[in-house]
Amino acid sequence: MDTVTDENAPVLLERDGGVAVVTLNRPDRRNALDARTKTALRRALEDAASDAGVRAVLLTGAGGAFCVGQDLAEHAAALRDDPEHAFDTVQDDYAPIVRLPATMGKPVVAAVAGTCVGAGLALALACDLRVFAEDAVLGTAFTGIGLTCDSGLSWTLPRAVGESRARELVLLGETFTAAEAVAWGVSGRVVPRQEVAAAGRALAARLAVGPTAAYAESKRLIADAWEQDLDTALASEARAQARLGLTTDHAGAVEAFLGKRRPVFEGR
Repeated sequence: MDTVTDENAPVLLERDGGVAVVTLNRPDRRNALDARTKTALRRALEDAASDAGVRAVLLTGAGGAFCVGQDLAEHAAALRDDPEHAFDTVQDDYAPIVRLPATMGKPVVAAVAGTCVGAGLALALACDLRVFAEDAVLGTAFTGIGLTCDSGLSWTLPRAVGESRARELVLLGETFTAAEAVAWGVSGRVVPRQEVAAAGRALAARLAVGPTAAYAESKRLIADAWEQDLDTALASEARAQARLGLTTDHAGAVEAFLGKRRPVFEGR
């Protein structure tokens, strides 16, 4: 994994032990996603996903916001110049970006402070776990500019808060707080703003020393369960357990349990 620490880069990528920290880095634009940022974000997530030494990923934003979604100045220019192709980015950029945290075989944590709306909210919901600053402002935002959901929000939001609540949040487009989000079913921890970065890193670090293969199988099983009947899910679980039963992590953890020791997971 290539570290990116150039303060002018739209996305920063660093390694902190077994954690890859991916930081959206356009604080002057509240980390709005323009073409350059989307390309860099996709590359950073791909690098983190493919690096065997990375066992957890932390996604966050620089400055006072997580992400306000699409850069509307760039979008307005695309509408003026080539309206027929202005929305190619939805399939070409946003779909693969959101798919990466949702499907990579390692846990992904979002540390969310400030504004998190539109595709930014979708990106946070595509992660496995979230840490919210207590003053974070969340919202779907799309209908406010005459659009509907993209970046997987029509899939992730109903699963997080239920269909009725998702309809309300999308159709009304009103912002909501981190505390409300957690109360409605969005998994996450709410902490004081000054603690969100440290809390996000601590959670990612905890996951990075856990049973990586078990996390990967668990992510897949939970995602697939929405489309399966019970018998299919039971069969999928049996196959996953059989695969995990051959891992070093499982064998070592069983011996540690019997020996009354804390297990040490190697991620294999």
